[in-house]
Amino acid sequence: MRYVRLLVAGAVRHGVLREDTVCLLDGDPVAGPASATGHEFPSEGARLLVPCTPTKILGVGLNYRAHARETGKAVPDEPLLFLKPPSALTPQGAPIFRPRGYQRTDYEGELCAVIGRRARRVSEADALAHVFGFTILNDVTVRDLQKKDGQFTRAKGFDSFAPVGPCIATDLDPQALRIRTRVNGELKQDSSTEDMVFSVARLIAFASRVMTLEPGDLFTTGTPHGHGPLSPGDRVEIAIEGIGVLSNPVLEAPHED
Repeated sequence: MRYVRLLVAGAVRHGVLREDTVCLLDGDPVAGPASATGHEFPSEGARLLVPCTPTKILGVGLNYRAHARETGKAVPDEPLLFLKPPSALTPQGAPIFRPRGYQRTDYEGELCAVIGRRARRVSEADALAHVFGFTILNDVTVRDLQKKDGQFTRAKGFDSFAPVGPCIATDLDPQALRIRTRVNGELKQDSSTEDMVFSVARLIAFASRVMTLEPGDLFTTGTPHGHGPLSPGDRVEIAIEGIGVLSNPVLEAPHED
């Protein structure tokens, strides 16, 4: 199933995305059971929103072996966790605002787990039972700020730096998915989640010993090799099999930061 959150007649609704239609639901499927209302309409032109409402966005650095090699860094012994603020969220089709005054702002195409059940000190064997489904996240990063600060909060925390969507897909094997990123149609990243250092289950188990993961929280799982810069006027598209394509234009921020 592919679940979407969308705006219908000025109201936030949830639905199931079919090939050409959206079937509306009577509630939020991440929060609890939701049933079809019987109302359907064409999916083309639907105004999609970020598909869930997280209390936090949890990320992990250097979680693909080939990405660690391209950066000249060693594969970590344990997951390198960081947080992005929910204020960075932006939906399918909305612009990424590239901040002024910095040398390089990069795309990072990533598979993102959506938590469906509260997870606190869960085992690796039980971790995926706490996942509702998977979506796509672009972990946009100001690279020169990341180097300057020595940590990730500013570099990854700007408004619009967490595009997410277009849907939440269920019944996927998170360790066997092809992930590709294109900028202006040119292929930049082409990898598989098989190259992850730490599996999604391992990440959730590890993080749940630090903080409680709540339903709707997003856990983005690292980017493969091939990350690179974005410029105003670009369009970045991230495709993950079984989920779809997350597409966002890039604009220059309207003010100096």
